[in-house]
Amino acid sequence: MKKLLIVLAIGVITTSLKAQSSQKYNSLYQRTEFFDSYGNMTGYAKENTLYNRMEYFDANGNMVKYEKQNDLFNRKETFDQNGNQQGYEKKNDLFKRTDQFNSSGNPTGSRKWNDLYKRYDVFDDSGNKVGHYKYNDLYEKWEYTDSSY
Repeated sequence: MKKLLIVLAIGVITTSLKAQSSQKYNSLYQRTEFFDSYGNMTGYAKENTLYNRMEYFDANGNMVKYEKQNDLFNRKETFDQNGNQQGYEKKNDLFKRTDQFNSSGNPTGSRKWNDLYKRYDVFDDSGNKVGHYKYNDLYEKWEYTDSSY
């Protein structure tokens, strides 16, 4: 019985220590802020209405990348701070998911809504689940959790 309790305690501690990050909208600054598992802000995203794009910054305010909707190809393209394309996302209506591609057009992963658990499951390019986004109603923020298997 004692061994069972020790194994359960180790399991609970291991589960609570798995990597988790979160994001929350800040209405004062009109931006989405990203936090690590310790609650430290790692960056933020803000809409640039002049250029009609979403810009991502690190915690020091340096632009890291930006995303822009490409209406011609019906996809969202990602660029680094110098304007070089890093990749793009395209909605896949056949499989009801969003597929992600690198700048060469090779698949890098996908994201799909899971109705049962009310979350977005994230997959790598081989189709293996690598994590999920779930909305936390109590804290009013999205939380990302890495898969432990």
